Amino acid sequence: MIPLLITWFVTPVYAFCGFYVSGADSSLYNDATMVVMMRSGTQTVLSMQNSYQGPPEAFAMVVPVPQVLQKKNVKTLPREIFSRVDALASPRLVAYWERDPCLEPPVRMLMKSTMAEKVPSARKTGLGVKIEAQFQVGEYDIVVLSAKDSSGLDKWLRKEKYNIPKGANKVLEPYVAAGTKFFVARVDPERVTFEGDRAVLSPLRMNYDSDSFSLPVRLGLLNAQGLQDLLVHILAPGQRYQVANYDNVFIPTNLRVTEDVQQDFAGFYEALFSQVAAPRTVVTEYSWDASWCDPCPQPALNPSELATLGNDLIESPQSFVLTRLHYRYEADGLDSDLVFEAGPPMRGGQGTPLPDGTFADSGAHASSSNTFQGRYAILHPWTEEVTCEKPRRGNWAGPPKGASEVATARSALSGGVAKATPKLASLLQDPLPGLEASTAPEAAPEPTSAAPKSSGCQTGGSVGWWGLFLVFVPGWLRIRVTR
Repeated sequence: MIPLLITWFVTPVYAFCGFYVSGADSSLYNDATMVVMMRSGTQTVLSMQNSYQGPPEAFAMVVPVPQVLQKKNVKTLPREIFSRVDALASPRLVAYWERDPCLEPPVRMLMKSTMAEKVPSARKTGLGVKIEAQFQVGEYDIVVLSAKDSSGLDKWLRKEKYNIPKGANKVLEPYVAAGTKFFVARVDPERVTFEGDRAVLSPLRMNYDSDSFSLPVRLGLLNAQGLQDLLVHILAPGQRYQVANYDNVFIPTNLRVTEDVQQDFAGFYEALFSQVAAPRTVVTEYSWDASWCDPCPQPALNPSELATLGNDLIESPQSFVLTRLHYRYEADGLDSDLVFEAGPPMRGGQGTPLPDGTFADSGAHASSSNTFQGRYAILHPWTEEVTCEKPRRGNWAGPPKGASEVATARSALSGGVAKATPKLASLLQDPLPGLEASTAPEAAPEPTSAAPKSSGCQTGGSVGWWGLFLVFVPGWLRIRVTR
């Protein structure tokens, strides 16, 4: 039996989060890193996307890992899964239309769902380096190494024809001292898939057990050049995550914007994020149950996709919360690896506009569940003749008939970052509020009705295994994400 809640349009309705127009996905950024991590207990599943372009024999990568991985711990993934996660968690642009003020308010029925939420032996190589495991996965030849000192590891990698960037020895040192293992993957050209003359490398997934939940980022600084954007998506059963060793803020949300933003959402969001981004500060852009969304740019993650990202190993009976953390940094902005901690549930970026066209709040607030998103709204007031004596203004809803041009609006992100970033003030119809720290959120009243579930230089190639892990290819490379 599904209970029905009956209400009138003249009251605020929290079930409709706006008609989706476009989203600020990873194509917004010139230099970006994107990972998806699934965490439950001490289990971590790390999925890594790459956009390498160049001769496949020139590609190799090194990832610090907490334990020796075997073939059963590593697999390749379909490339589409990353764009799915990115689109769902990206900040979004929505639109509302004011209904005819002379129409009688129809009854609206909100349905509340009753569904339950849901090994090879070590081999010494000399130089203090030991091959702990060796296997093949997809087009990759993989070795897992341990080392007694960073200089020995540096020499071994050079001996094995890895063209190591200058400074690798110093960056490797703290990992070696901590007893970290090193996952090294090299491509076999005979097993690579090509699209025309371009090698298409498969994303990789690895799983391991560790008390610490962290992301090794310092090695990537050897490949980074200029500003970098790091996008970390964390899937965890019933739990939002934040960063423990950097500051945390939430992106301002529920801001009204001008219609110009529809033509250049990329430029608008870049201007907004630049106001929020600060040294050693990680921005939360999304925290929501992964099984639904409102508004939805595309269907939410299904059980098969969650299994692809790690639930085939974790097998959680709970529904997963998808958290998106965004950090912009330069070489001096990553003095330590990112360490994650559980954060309290938060809400924000919901609700229909009030009758005067404003939103109830524009920040993140403590809640009993995670429903926070970066959301920016274009409002279309009623402009036709008002023919009644007592008009009821401020009934906001989806597009009326004849407004289909918004439904097919081209993505503002198709060309990447706008060449000329617009002045933020000229695009906002609301003042930009002060930033709110996620470590001490201000509580606010809950909505009265629950929202229902709804539907650089390049020598021999370029590499997009981001500014995160150390990737060895000839020359100094610029990290880029292809579009």
